[in-house]
Amino acid sequence: MSPGSPQRPAPGPVCGPAAYASRPERSRGRLHPEPESATRSVFQRDRDRIIHSTAFRRLKYKTQVFVYHEGDHYRTRLTHSLEVAQIARSISRALGLNEDLAEGLALAHDLGHPPFGHAGEDALRELMQPHDGFDHNAQTLRVVTSLEQRYAAFDGLNLTWESLEGVAKHNGPLTGPNAKDGGRPLPAAIAAYNAIHDLELDSFAGPEAQVAALADDIAYNNHDIDDGLRAGLFEVDDLRPLALVGGFIDEVEKLHPGLERPRLIHETVRRLIDHMVNDLIAETRRRLDALGPGSVEEIRRHERPVAAFNDEMLAHDRALREFLFEHMYRHPRVNRMTDRARRVVRALFELYLAEPRHLPEEWRRLQAGAEAKAAARVVADYIAGMTDRYALEEHRRLVGGDAAGP
Repeated sequence: MSPGSPQRPAPGPVCGPAAYASRPERSRGRLHPEPESATRSVFQRDRDRIIHSTAFRRLKYKTQVFVYHEGDHYRTRLTHSLEVAQIARSISRALGLNEDLAEGLALAHDLGHPPFGHAGEDALRELMQPHDGFDHNAQTLRVVTSLEQRYAAFDGLNLTWESLEGVAKHNGPLTGPNAKDGGRPLPAAIAAYNAIHDLELDSFAGPEAQVAALADDIAYNNHDIDDGLRAGLFEVDDLRPLALVGGFIDEVEKLHPGLERPRLIHETVRRLIDHMVNDLIAETRRRLDALGPGSVEEIRRHERPVAAFNDEMLAHDRALREFLFEHMYRHPRVNRMTDRARRVVRALFELYLAEPRHLPEEWRRLQAGAEAKAAARVVADYIAGMTDRYALEEHRRLVGGDAAGP
């Protein structure tokens, strides 16, 4: 099917859980044993703990691309995570996977992102390079295993092994022959946690985690188109040369001549999402049929992921990413925002490290007497947990000026 042609019907759901789905009653359990809920499965309980976490609430004021004061209608990490969860549930339902596990992973996947989107992460990565680095995926694992301190018996959220595996192996195996790009040094946070709770970093994650990762790709690509058009960073006509997008623009205009721009954008984006979801379901089913797994363990041991787009869609996806990189992420207006955001993060990091008295008392206690790497990690943890709004307020209060203003 070519982009722009009538949509094929969505693949129907599998009746009941598939043999290769993650089963809550077969979970490998939690690092700290505790009585389970009488009314919720272990994966439902994981999801609920993520939703009730402080880090999840902070996503409301953490941005994807635009700093929060740029406008009320742009995606935040919170709205993005909800959209990813909706897509992940729909795909999991069609494939007979565990929707609750996929939803929980989708809701958790951005918990480790610092303020100001990728600009904030780039700044922290550079600043932490002498101190074992910074990686938002590893930071998410730190959040759910250590930094959330709500329960009397343990630090973190004490999620199931399956949820932690999905967080750590968000993009595939981290070690072994199937590791991406031949494997890179393990982020310190993941290596440290894996030493006490083996997440089998040389294997793929279960199918629900694989689906959640691709649901993330579907959501942010399409919603960055929506936000970029809304912000005036590019125009509808700029998208026409992209085969995947242009065909749907033409289809909407043919069906609804003279349609006003906001509706044209929405109708195009929803067709794109539907098309990518259907492609992912179809290709994943093809791979599952070829493998014939009888359990989730067979999917983990396979030499490649089972959840995937087909080759044509991968080419379309690459072209779309390249377009967004050139027209949105490198746009002068976005560059100005990200440059200022980096300056805020750098200034706060350097100040807290040199003058810990500016940290809240509980963070000062963590840093007191720590060696250089540990002291820097405390500062990175504190800044990574900030919202855009709080980081800007702290910068104005401690440094002065408005480094992230217009």
